[in-house]
Amino acid sequence: MNWGTAVSSIKGKKARRGAALGLSLVMASGVIAGCSGESSEQKEPSVVRIGMMYGSADNETWFRQQFTDTYELMNKNVTFEIVYANDYNAMNYSGQPNEKQPDPYEKMKDMLTGKNPVDVVVIDYPQLSRLTQDGMLQQLDPLIAKDKFDISDYVPSVIDGIKDAGDSKIYALTPTFTSSALFYNKKIFADAGVQPPADGMTWNQAFDLARKISKGSGKDQTFGLQFNRWGGDAYNDIQSYIAPLGLKVFDDKGEKMLVDSGTAWKDAWETMIKLYKDKVVPSPEDSQKIMDEMRKAAEKSSAGYNPYMNDLFNSGKLGMVIGDYYFVNELRNAKNASETNKSIKLIDWDVVTVPVFEEKPGVGGNINLSQAMGINAKAQNPDGAWDLIKFLNGRDWAKLKSRSTYEIPARQEFIKPIDGMQYNMKAFTTLKPIPAQTDAFERIAREKPGIYEMQGIGSQIFQEVLSGKKTVDEGIKEWAVKGNALLQKLKTNPKGSMGGGMEGGAVSGG
Repeated sequence: MNWGTAVSSIKGKKARRGAALGLSLVMASGVIAGCSGESSEQKEPSVVRIGMMYGSADNETWFRQQFTDTYELMNKNVTFEIVYANDYNAMNYSGQPNEKQPDPYEKMKDMLTGKNPVDVVVIDYPQLSRLTQDGMLQQLDPLIAKDKFDISDYVPSVIDGIKDAGDSKIYALTPTFTSSALFYNKKIFADAGVQPPADGMTWNQAFDLARKISKGSGKDQTFGLQFNRWGGDAYNDIQSYIAPLGLKVFDDKGEKMLVDSGTAWKDAWETMIKLYKDKVVPSPEDSQKIMDEMRKAAEKSSAGYNPYMNDLFNSGKLGMVIGDYYFVNELRNAKNASETNKSIKLIDWDVVTVPVFEEKPGVGGNINLSQAMGINAKAQNPDGAWDLIKFLNGRDWAKLKSRSTYEIPARQEFIKPIDGMQYNMKAFTTLKPIPAQTDAFERIAREKPGIYEMQGIGSQIFQEVLSGKKTVDEGIKEWAVKGNALLQKLKTNPKGSMGGGMEGGAVSGG
């Protein structure tokens, strides 16, 4: 089980969607002709229903502009209907906040099997495996072979991730994906006389490098590594670190804690705590101290306002950091801004793959298959569904998507660095997605929403171990004891003492 990755970040998706609205939908006639199949005049009127797990009318405009408007322009006989299994607005304004919520996945199954089933299913990666196992999707391999639809140019890690979720078969395709990489400051490594990081490193190798480049104190301190750009919660860092291992906190029945079974959790805690104590990874307090020092220095300087004072990497205080693909765009903006603002440091950087665990080679990097689409096994218009999927996953669409600074096209031919910059683009395309967890936690969370209290228990104990109040052994044991007590309490009081609130993070359990 990994914590902090089980619940999708809706806010993050909306931010990317909002920024992507600028994509032009008016294309050259040659491109349109290349994308289009038969003439719309030769076809009968057709309706294609598209279904999603979550959504609302608020984001329908974005989806249409991104994926269907151009197709409709080219195929005037086709009309798209977009429906949601779980409507955000209905959930937020139901007027019954304490009412037991229906199972979101069961509602999605109803959308696929009801009286008016959808044709195209828009899928997040964790949903792909479950829908495939439940026989909800049509296998695409025969269609790909029949139409000789060339997927040989797809990023191998993308296709491999799709096949991993479909028992070596293809049940969905995605025109784009997003991922993270390990950004590093070339100058910090050169000044320390240390060989810079490389693709395919293990976490232990990355930690060794981070130790070698960490130095100084106070405002002159340089840290070796940060697990995300903004620092924040040390407890969340460890969840990001262990995510590929799929460690479980409790069993699939939600009856017994597993953190004290074996040494995996203990080893992870010991590793992370030592990195913080040795000042290799900045704690939230360390980050705040440095930023305060930079603000004081800026107040005394005439160089001008530095918008990156809260960003340790852009301030030259950090050797390595895990960042998403959009961070490249921000680094480009920082470089451009440094030409006129002397307070902004010019960072000479590059990227390599996110480090991996030896026992999980080739897996990690927060790979997300953006807007993967499959065909409902009970689709009323499977031909129309497949035609749309082919269009959105074709070469011409990939060429248009290659302009995006937020997402990466799935076809390798059109993957290129942003704005002619020079960096290791393969760092974003090499690793496979972290395998989806089982649906056990989703079931437990619905039946026992108080399970989210486990987040607070683990975080508090981890902070006490980090501050030296407890040893790692004591912390792990206490976590198991308190966790088991919570699991027992939830048998009679499923909402828990706090009513099952989700603030403070997410927990996954299976």
